[in-house]
Amino acid sequence: MSDQLQMISDIEREVAYTRHMIGRSALSETVMNAIRLVPREAFVPEAERRFAYHNGPLPIGCGQTISQPYIVALMTDLLEVDGDAVVLEVGTGSGYQAAVLSRVVKEVYTLEIIETLAERAAETLDGLGYDNITCRCVDGYNGWPEHAPYDAIMVTAAAVEIPPPLIEQLRPGGRLVMPLGRPYDYQNLVLVEKNPSGGVSQRVILGVAFVPLTRSDAQRGIYGVDRSESI
Repeated sequence: MSDQLQMISDIEREVAYTRHMIGRSALSETVMNAIRLVPREAFVPEAERRFAYHNGPLPIGCGQTISQPYIVALMTDLLEVDGDAVVLEVGTGSGYQAAVLSRVVKEVYTLEIIETLAERAAETLDGLGYDNITCRCVDGYNGWPEHAPYDAIMVTAAAVEIPPPLIEQLRPGGRLVMPLGRPYDYQNLVLVEKNPSGGVSQRVILGVAFVPLTRSDAQRGIYGVDRSESI
């Protein structure tokens, strides 16, 4: 069995194991096909490429990681989007999650605050021909209002609260998925749904461990942290 096929098998096994928490016994074939099509090895540092298809997170530099493939697949599936959807991602990281999303939806807008990662991800995605992904280096807490509303929003770093601007930029009927919790403490993956009248509900999916959401210098007065720290 190839490394990639083993990764797919590991994802399916973990989905089955967590089915009572995540509310599904299998992920959509569209999502699993996207996982098959995206070359994960292209998004990890050369020193980590032998582990590219292991079902676990890997370091990508700047104190950040590429998420576990199971989590990438699950978060994508939880959005329940189709080929006409426009999605916002907060936390580009390596660009892998954006690449997976791009195989499922019409357009992906992705934000990364760390300039080194933003530039590297944009270069990787461009080199692989992903022409429906637009990257921007900016504090993702405030979203990207110019392209709102979004059919779905994904946040790939943990915070203690859902950023209000992201709720505002989610269209009625849309979904947002993100980890909530304190940095390096217990966190939960949370699914947020915005009903047609604009009301919001949320539910916990399962426990997770994510790097913290990094903020810009401009937010020091509000949160007491700078871009080298996190909320």
